Order: sequence, then structure tokens, then C-alpha cells
Amino acid sequence: MSYTPASGGEHTRAVSPPPAAVPAERPMRMPVHRATTYAFDTSQDYADVLAGAKQGYSYARIDSPTVDAFAEAVAALEGAGLAEPVRGQAFASGMGALSTVFMALTGAGSHVVASRSIYGNTYSLLDRLLRRFGVRTDFVDITDLEAVRGAVRPDTAVLFTETLSNPAMTVSDLPGLARIARESGAALVVDSTFASPAVCRPLEHGADVVVHSATKYIGGHSDTTGGVAVASPSLIDRIRSARVDLGPCLAPDEAYLLHRGLETLPLRVQRQCATAAEFAAALEGHPLVERVDHPSLDSHPQSALAAKLFDPGRLGAVVTVHPRGGWEAGMAFADRLEVATIAASLGGTHTLAGHVASTSHRNMNDAELADAGISPGAVRFSIGLEDPRDLIGDALAALGGN
Repeated sequence: MSYTPASGGEHTRAVSPPPAAVPAERPMRMPVHRATTYAFDTSQDYADVLAGAKQGYSYARIDSPTVDAFAEAVAALEGAGLAEPVRGQAFASGMGALSTVFMALTGAGSHVVASRSIYGNTYSLLDRLLRRFGVRTDFVDITDLEAVRGAVRPDTAVLFTETLSNPAMTVSDLPGLARIARESGAALVVDSTFASPAVCRPLEHGADVVVHSATKYIGGHSDTTGGVAVASPSLIDRIRSARVDLGPCLAPDEAYLLHRGLETLPLRVQRQCATAAEFAAALEGHPLVERVDHPSLDSHPQSALAAKLFDPGRLGAVVTVHPRGGWEAGMAFADRLEVATIAASLGGTHTLAGHVASTSHRNMNDAELADAGISPGAVRFSIGLEDPRDLIGDALAALGGN
């Protein structure tokens, strides 16, 4: 007699209920596939999927339909202006994405040229962790294309920068860097977390790989963690292979939340960028402020470049304020804020503030901070969705100590 679940004992029936119906109608929300394992009709089907001979899913660390849907949605945004197709890979965090990309594109003896004004953990990854495995990095002023070209060597595998640097908001000349990368045979990898695809799409300007901490603007609500990389199919195959071996897979529930965040990304970012420009203009020139970093300001060294590369009216939603008085003045400024909240991360609906040298860039010494253009008192604001006048009034009061 052939076996059917209904003919088995109660325990067998309990773990093998009738399959759920697949609706003919299209759901308005993306389904979440929480399964870690997938069943096959034959052993050959299983072997073929594992070998890549046919499309399919076997194990969630390798691939997941929910995670793939999120990664391809980001790829559709990043590659919208390209003639050639691009694909995405998703990760458990932005650092998971960056680490995997570097592991995929470098090896023992490889050389990296990187901007010296980058996120503190990225600096640590390049300068400390990867160095242990024989990958050497030279950090340069990424705005000096001749310095970048001079740092490139025959063994340079990756040229790395951020679209908007953290926290100085330095704008990278992506077309210029892409030319140098092509001339040297290196891959141009761009962390575009601070921009998001709603501000700038580096692949359109010649980048080979674009990476995001999706925790930030893509998720947008400070409730999920993830990362994503987008590149050509051939590069994504290398990155996927490294991801499978390293294991920083994104969970399906996180992928669902990040996918949902994409729906409001342009609306949120447009509002945040407009408020950031108003906020930066209001604080620039204050007698207790040494400098304000935001590309909307004429005083910003790359304001013209930002206007050329970025979508109109969207010049980033992070503003870094450098109060006079050093470390203590910066800490006191942040502590007196009432509308903005002292918290990690960025890109969410709430305005967040943090003293840079003691938080996001705590891994850098004083000389490294100075090289990156970060003053001891710098306070980074990630502008949210509050009313601009409330944020400005809060910051002005905090500066004056009233």
C-alpha cells in the first residue's frame, strides 16, 4: 500500500498536514518564506539544485526566496538607468556585506586603495582584520584623483570609497574614480549607505559594486538589520559564493521588513534631504560652530559635484556639526538636545545625534580622525521626519546651553 500522510499515525499526521492552498490572487504583501529547508521529489533534483544545474532552493543559508526578492528589488532601483542587467545579494548586516565583498574580490597579496574618510568599522576591517590575511590597504584623500592614481599598484584589486563619507559628507567623484579603476583593472566598490538609491546610483557612474547597510535608509524605521550588494551577474556570482561559505545570510523576516521599507524610500529621503539642507543652513555661521558639513552648503568643497551626481534636491540627509571647544563641547552639545535623540545608526524616521569621535569612529586615533576631516567635537545628525523648525530650534538651544 502506498503511503499518504492521512493513513499514518497521529504523530506522522501532526508533522505532515495537508499542504496550504496557494491563492490564485496576487497578494498585496510579499509572502515570507520562513523555511530553512526545502523538500525535493528526487535525489537528482536535490543534487541539481545544489550543483546549480537548475534553479531552486535547498537551504536558507544558501538562498531564500524572500531574501532574493529583497535583493533583486534593490538591484532594480540601483540598475534602473543601466543597459546591462545587474543582480543583488543580501546579507545580515552592512558590515557583513562589505566583509563578504572584500573577501570575494581580494586574496593574500592583494592591495586596496581606500578613502581615508570612511566609516570606523570599515577602516578597522581594512587596516586590521584583512591585513592579518595579507591584504594591504593604502588610505588616501579620495577627492585628490592624482593621489588616488598614484596609490594604485599592479596588485591593486579594489578601489574603495563611500558616495557620501561618514561623517564629513565628502562627495566622491565616482566617474573619475571609475576611470582610474578601469585603467588599473581594479574593481570600484562604493558604499552608498549615506546616499541610498533615492539620491545616487553609483553603478550609473561607473562603479562595479555598490553596497548598502540596508539597516539605514532602505529599512528606514530603525527596526531591522541587513545589508545588500548589487553588481553585474558575474561579480555577484563571486560575491554569492563567498557569502555561502562565510554565512552572513539575511533572515526572511528581516528581508520582508527591508523590502517594505523600499516602498516609501523616495518619499522619506526627499523629505529628509530637504530638512537637512534647511538645518545645515540654519546652523552654519553660528558663533559657537566651527564648521557644518553638508553638500547643500556653498562652503562644502564638493557642492558642485554633488549637484551633478545626485538627484535634484536630494543631497543627503546627514549633517555633521563641529562646535567650537573640542571633545567636551561636542559631548555637551549632544547631551543638551531634546528633539534629536542620542542613538546609534541613521536613516530612520527619528532624528538621531551622536558625538562622532566617541561612537562611530571610536576605533580611530586622533591622527586618523584628523586625516578623515573629523574634529574632536563633531556631532553627526541623521535627520528624520520631524518638522524642520523643531529640529533647528532644538539645536540652537543646545548650542547656547539654554
